[in-house]
Amino acid sequence: MSQHQFIRTAALQRKLMENVEWSNQTFITEFILLGFGNLPELQTPLSLLFLVIYIVTMAGNILTLALVVTDQHLHTPMYFFLGNLSCLETCYASTILPRMLTSLLTGNRTISYSSCITQLYFFVFMVTAECFLLLVMSYDRYLAIFNPLHYAALMRSWVCIQLVSGSWIMAFFTSTLITLLMARLTFCGPNEIDHFFCDFAPMLKLSCSDTSLIELVDLLLCFAIILPTFLLTLISYVCIITTILRIPSTTGRQKAFSTCSSHLIVVATFYGSLIIIYMIPTAGTAGDLHKVFSVFYTVLTPLVNPLIYSLRNKEVKEALKKAGGKLAAFIRR
Repeated sequence: MSQHQFIRTAALQRKLMENVEWSNQTFITEFILLGFGNLPELQTPLSLLFLVIYIVTMAGNILTLALVVTDQHLHTPMYFFLGNLSCLETCYASTILPRMLTSLLTGNRTISYSSCITQLYFFVFMVTAECFLLLVMSYDRYLAIFNPLHYAALMRSWVCIQLVSGSWIMAFFTSTLITLLMARLTFCGPNEIDHFFCDFAPMLKLSCSDTSLIELVDLLLCFAIILPTFLLTLISYVCIITTILRIPSTTGRQKAFSTCSSHLIVVATFYGSLIIIYMIPTAGTAGDLHKVFSVFYTVLTPLVNPLIYSLRNKEVKEALKKAGGKLAAFIRR
């Protein structure tokens, strides 16, 4: 064999090996969600617990949305935002809990690559939209308390629509960007995701591609979305509390604070767990701790939203009573 033929044969063999290696890297077509598999004795109690949570979450949010749509007295900016938040929480819970329940009830923890990427897309979309919606709702409460005389003029219907539309558009942009970058990565094994859903950080650990770009984009988005929306929401509540403390009567202070205290609870639950996981690296690297805090903003936040707003809001309870009366009258017919 001549030297030229030898070099050509060696090049062909090297190219063939590269092709085989590339094919092995892209061979993974499904992932395994480990979830709470390290607690086999708690699989049945956890499945029952999350099933009840899912049923209550769906029923509460759908009922809240139905009341906001059908009751004319709830056609105000505050309840318009609440209706959007309830719609968001319904989709949010349906993105995470059904797959988790399937794993707990059947023991089948496999999820296809396309399903995992789709779940990641909707998860990022819902989280981003909730950040902006909570900010919009805090701004709405700030105007209602700080400037009540001009509130109706400032929060007109077209302004509310623009604020909500902006929240959904920003969520679409963020989730599309993250998902496109994630879809370009190569996953060549292992395929076990140490989480109960396809979250960003656990998936990134399984990639054998260069993840520096997507990590940089994720960091920039965290500082451009999560941190600013949290700080602006916090500033809104500082101003609200300052204004409430200036009200001379105790009754007036209690009434004013009751209008925003429920929102403050939701915000504290959502952002507290979110920031611990995504803004503090040491917490995000601990698998079990990551799962525990993830339960707060993926499972508990959609649950407490309708419960808090329904149980602590007089107008919602009155609308619920009227709806119950109409339903009872219809049944008696």
